[in-house]
Amino acid sequence: MSTYNGEKYLREQLNSILAQDGVECKILVRDDGSSDNTLNILNEYQQQGRLKWYGGDNLKPARSFMQLLYDADDADYFAFSDQDDYWKTEKLKVAVDSLKDYELMPALYFCQTQPADKNLKPLESVGINPLLTFGEALVYEYCSGCTVVMNSELRNILKTYSPIYIPMHDAWAFGVAMAVGAKVIFDKAPHILYRQHGNNAIGQEYSALHEWKLRMKRLTSKEHSRWRRACEIKKGFYDFMPEENKETLDLFVNGRQGFFNRIKLLFSRRFKCSDTKTYLFFKIAVLTSTY
Repeated sequence: MSTYNGEKYLREQLNSILAQDGVECKILVRDDGSSDNTLNILNEYQQQGRLKWYGGDNLKPARSFMQLLYDADDADYFAFSDQDDYWKTEKLKVAVDSLKDYELMPALYFCQTQPADKNLKPLESVGINPLLTFGEALVYEYCSGCTVVMNSELRNILKTYSPIYIPMHDAWAFGVAMAVGAKVIFDKAPHILYRQHGNNAIGQEYSALHEWKLRMKRLTSKEHSRWRRACEIKKGFYDFMPEENKETLDLFVNGRQGFFNRIKLLFSRRFKCSDTKTYLFFKIAVLTSTY
């Protein structure tokens, strides 16, 4: 868990993790420079032997979570946790049961989220039905980090390379998992209450206007987030990847290098998405070289 000024909901989230059924769970927290009562809460739980925590420079969520993954002691499985959600008691057990048959290969589990208001009253949710292809993962970021559980094989692969550019830890970990041919399991049942309270580092807003604003921002952005993430995957994990995924990645990365490559990328079916609007806007981004 990475914390930052999370005093309001931190106890409730920690207690929900400590109440998990059927698993032996240890909590490691990295504080990212809190100035509220978060550190006092962490000290209290640490003194009770219920977690371990440490602090450091303000790295922002993506790098703080990845630093935790690098620093954690060895374990069979690793899970990301936000500081303000609420985990149902079966969350980790369901994930572990889904992954236990894949101990000898990298594997990752994630599930649907159930948005909730600040008082944990469930809100309307839009389900996802991902295709779970590597091409889709390069285009469409749909994996919520707060639901991710990975095995030690995948964690060990992720530790071999620290990216210079990383937009968010969940998109990074999921993208690498898909790239190296990990077993990826999606659970349509939600096992957390994903609290929305206005101060989330990353929230979940389903209004049509909000979605259009995000898409237009991506089209006009010079950050080239998806392309830069793909370049980092190629730099760090190309040797781990099966040949088919190497071909997909090369096509994606080279798409910004000349008209012919752009046309090949535009008409390739490798990047088809379960969300048709995301797929359409990706094609527009390819035409404008802004992906």
